[in-house]
Amino acid sequence: MMIHSKYQSTARQEETDVWQELPQMLIHRMLQRVEGVLLGKRELVKQMFTALLAGGHVLLEDKPGVGKTVLAEACARVIGGEFKRIQFTSDMLPSDVLGGAVWDAARGELKYVTGPIMGNVVLADEINRASARTQSALLEAMEERRITVDGETRPLPSPFMLIATQNPLCFEGTSRLPEAQLDRFMMRLSIGYPEPQFEKQLLEQYADGQRQEPHKIRPVVMPEEWLRMQREVRLAHVHPGLIEYMVQVADASRKMPELSLAMSPRAGRDWLRAAQASAYLEGRGYVLPDDLLATGEAVLAHRLEVYPGAPLRMTAAQLVEQLLRTTPLPAAVLPQAAGGRR
Repeated sequence: MMIHSKYQSTARQEETDVWQELPQMLIHRMLQRVEGVLLGKRELVKQMFTALLAGGHVLLEDKPGVGKTVLAEACARVIGGEFKRIQFTSDMLPSDVLGGAVWDAARGELKYVTGPIMGNVVLADEINRASARTQSALLEAMEERRITVDGETRPLPSPFMLIATQNPLCFEGTSRLPEAQLDRFMMRLSIGYPEPQFEKQLLEQYADGQRQEPHKIRPVVMPEEWLRMQREVRLAHVHPGLIEYMVQVADASRKMPELSLAMSPRAGRDWLRAAQASAYLEGRGYVLPDDLLATGEAVLAHRLEVYPGAPLRMTAAQLVEQLLRTTPLPAAVLPQAAGGRR
């Protein structure tokens, strides 16, 4: 009750506070700055900010050299706060991420030295080059926003967001992320190769010496403003019919013979938060069916496990698309479906 009252007090205070500039305008400026270093990927950047606004973590999976680290660092810079980067390698230990006790000769005692996880925005670069033991060090941090070292629990800074990059599993020296960790990423996104006109523009920027590096991007908001945006995202109204639709999609995934691992309750929660953030990005205080359809694949596909011998040989992304297409929307929300879904 005390926590609830505190939240209500904060919400009432923010209702009386007026943004000097509309949040959507600030977000638009963030998108523009990130697009300035990752050319021609507007929809991808919007998906990225949808996940981060919803309070989620993002996994960027793609081939080397397409801009995964550039995108992650650019997003971190415009959000503000303290940025940390961890370059994962095969010989890393959990203490290299979380920190640990170090002997202080001057004081004659052990003292805790913080690890790089103690940041507002943490870039976990090539996360799947580390062992499963080191990857598991992130589980508590990603879900509970805290870490436990030497039996003592320490809270992480607020806000806390993890942006991880990984190379395809077919590449040498990679390890598969545990299912429990994959389920903690709100979205898995892929950048892909640029269109020829944008690749030409990129090379022209390098040739003319006009290329802007992501570490030089100036923040658009302060961490306190970003936290306020994240709180406002959760105030977006969700029609009971849309919640019923999400439950039906989750139940249908658990009955599909092609899947050995279906949607978890955490996946449904993240899908809901992502839809609310999608509405917030558009300046709406309510969720539309299109918000669920637009975020469904990025939120759900990486959490599903397809049987290797499944007769249709469909990918997880194709199965998510099938689920979204075949699960009927409740009649009460059909008039809201702007995308013509019937």
